[in-house]
Amino acid sequence: AITARAELKTDIEYARAGGTNLMLDAFVPEGSGPFPACILVHGGGFTKGDKMNNFKPLFEPLSQAGLAWFSINYRLAPQNRYPACVEDVDTAIRWVKAHAAEFKVDPKRIALIGESAGGYLVSLAGVRANADTRVAAVVPFYAPHDIESRVRQSPSIPVWVEALFGLTELNDAAWKILREASPTTGVREGLPPYLLIHGTKDDKVPLDQSVKFQEKMKAAGNVCDMIAVEGGA
Repeated sequence: AITARAELKTDIEYARAGGTNLMLDAFVPEGSGPFPACILVHGGGFTKGDKMNNFKPLFEPLSQAGLAWFSINYRLAPQNRYPACVEDVDTAIRWVKAHAAEFKVDPKRIALIGESAGGYLVSLAGVRANADTRVAAVVPFYAPHDIESRVRQSPSIPVWVEALFGLTELNDAAWKILREASPTTGVREGLPPYLLIHGTKDDKVPLDQSVKFQEKMKAAGNVCDMIAVEGGA
């Protein structure tokens, strides 16, 4: 029998939103499947980054492990404010589920993986999911889970917060927006298992962003593991 070869397809349009063609790259392993799959959401402070460059170190290990993966672009700030990027992740999840047969994917075994800004996006998608966007696992790398506390620790409004939310002053309304947009706020029981990965020497997103999120997840009865990378920046 001829074994289906591994295949990488690039620049597949998964949606159009706000005048933007949203693209993803799809890797399907060798064999007949159905394969577990990962949706990869890149970082870049919500204002830059791209599906091919930011997450490169993960492509090879995921491929070697026999996983299908889909690396997505999403609408960037400040041209597109919150919640555009969040909506795009949800759209990508629905798209992968709808095209599961075509890409030999098991729709019940889809994980979200994101780094930095993308870590925030997958964490938020995981806590907010309903039936059609629910996934089997969520893996945020060095993600800001509680934007309100992050901003309260900063001497001024971080550039990415201004770009994403269009906030120029921190009044009660602004704090409410940041609180409601934080994955931590959405933690409830019955969430999929999370694996948090974070460097102990991260100077952009402090380790406690993952530590406190893990505490809240466990308190709600969810599975939430953490790999703290000693000395990781």
